Amino acid sequence: MHAEAAMNACRSNPPQSLGWVFMMFLLFPQTVSSPPVSNPEAEDERSRADSAKLPETRAARERMVQEQIFARGIRAPRVLGALRKVRRHRFVPPGVQPSAYEDSALPIGLGQTISQPYVVAFMTEALELKPQDRVLEVGTGLGYQAAVLSLLVREVYSMEIVERLGREAEARLKQMGYANVRVRIGDGYRGWPEAAPFDAIIVTATPPDVPPALVAQFRPRGRMVVPVGRYEQDLIRLRRTPKGLERESLLPVRFVPMVPESERVPK
Repeated sequence: MHAEAAMNACRSNPPQSLGWVFMMFLLFPQTVSSPPVSNPEAEDERSRADSAKLPETRAARERMVQEQIFARGIRAPRVLGALRKVRRHRFVPPGVQPSAYEDSALPIGLGQTISQPYVVAFMTEALELKPQDRVLEVGTGLGYQAAVLSLLVREVYSMEIVERLGREAEARLKQMGYANVRVRIGDGYRGWPEAAPFDAIIVTATPPDVPPALVAQFRPRGRMVVPVGRYEQDLIRLRRTPKGLERESLLPVRFVPMVPESERVPK
């Protein structure tokens, strides 16, 4: 089926289960060329100026939530509320801000992307977050997912392997008042052991399989949502129960590979 036809079919008939064609259309981070990474302080005024040229962003966020997220089955009120509040256009480079609320992933520089709004919503809802939770995010990007998480939990610890992106995200999150987010530049395969255990872990890039260090860092009754695989990827949820780890397959996906320290991108 042609991708556009598949999307139209899903929009007119909100899915009870999502098919492979639909999700492959949702997630193609490699298909868009990457703009250069910006300096958050130098470009803050430019960002605000560019924002003024966009359609009213509050209305754009509401359309995003209603048409792309609620219509596809996301129902958690707190998740929907966070997505209505976070200004997604502030977490992408100025050149792609007019597309910030569209139904697609967007390039953020250095070969990385910001996930499609629906994917952010789906993974966030799957974590089943509570207000007192402490969450580890692997793959900060420019900080959009961390900003959404920060409105839902007590503390967010976010790791990014690409230093330039991580530093920009840290500065931007601070400027925008997300005071409960901490950012570290480092190898996501190792996690953040001194801050563990976490109530939930979210991974926004794909390792071949679940990193053992991350499994060791979420607490009893904790949850982890992570895409795994090489050529065929599957989004899974792990739960730590009294009987051990439970592994649940959620849906097929397509993410950029999770990069280990040995392949770290230069500054």
